[in-house]
Amino acid sequence: EGQLVETGGGFVQPGGSLRLSCGASGFTSGYHQVAWFRQAPGTELEGVSCIDFSDCETFYTDSVKGRFTISTGSDRNTVFLQMTGLKAEDTAIYCCASGASPFPCQVVVAGPISKRALEYWGEGTQVTVSS
Repeated sequence: EGQLVETGGGFVQPGGSLRLSCGASGFTSGYHQVAWFRQAPGTELEGVSCIDFSDCETFYTDSVKGRFTISTGSDRNTVFLQMTGLKAEDTAIYCCASGASPFPCQVVVAGPISKRALEYWGEGTQVTVSS
């Protein structure tokens, strides 16, 4: 069964950068999209970015456009989220996720989403932006 593991979170000052990694294993049938989500205390789960492997198109929620970049290694077993220009409001637990079947990236980043929407989730990594 597919597993996802996030690494790379931490503490950073406003304006700083972090790179998160999402390592995938056990997806014997492959996967079609991988998305990054975040959730801060008291808020809904939010889709941050998504990559569609059918054409490598990338998607971002409006609040991170121009600051975050999603990418993948050549083997597609790791998906990265490069975060620059970090702000205090980016503080959250960041998780990566994927589905057992294809899902629309544009829907994932359009607004709040339920964890029930996708089958495979990592445990998450904490990102804290503070001075």
